[in-house]
Amino acid sequence: MADSLSPSPAKPKARRGYAFVIAVAGALLVFCAFLPWTGIEARIGAIGGVSNDIRGIDDSLGVYALIAGLATLALGVAGLFGRPRVAALAVIPGALATIVLVRFVVDPPGVGNGVSVDLGFLSIEPGIRYGWFAALACALAAVALAVLSLRRSRQP
Repeated sequence: MADSLSPSPAKPKARRGYAFVIAVAGALLVFCAFLPWTGIEARIGAIGGVSNDIRGIDDSLGVYALIAGLATLALGVAGLFGRPRVAALAVIPGALATIVLVRFVVDPPGVGNGVSVDLGFLSIEPGIRYGWFAALACALAAVALAVLSLRRSRQP
C-alpha cells in the first residue's frame, strides 16, 4: 500500500511513445520523397492541358531528404527498442531535411526560371506540389517531436 503513495520515476512509456512517433515521421518522410514535389502545367484554352511533375527523388535534394528520413526512422526505432533518449538525436536529420526542403523550393529543378505565362489561350504555370508540403510537415514534426522527447514528464 505504501508503494502506491511513493513518487514514481519518469515514465519511460511516454518517451518510448515519442520514439515511436519519431519513427513514424521518418517513415512518412521517406514516403514523401517519392511523391511529386514540383511541376509545370500548361493549358491551352478549352482543349485541356498537360502537366509534368517532378518527384522528390528525381533531384539530389530529394535524395538527401530521403536519406534524412531513413536516419530519422532509424533513430526512432533505436529509441523505441533501446534507450528512449536516442530518439532525440532525430532533431539533426529532421533539421537537415527542413533545410534541404527550403533549398529545393528556392530553386526547383525542371521549372526553369519560375515565370508563369498567361496569353489568354495558353497558360504555363510552375508550382509546388503536395509532396513537398507533406515532406516539410514530416521534417518539422520530426524536429518538434525530438525536442519534446527530451522534456521530462511531471508527476502530479
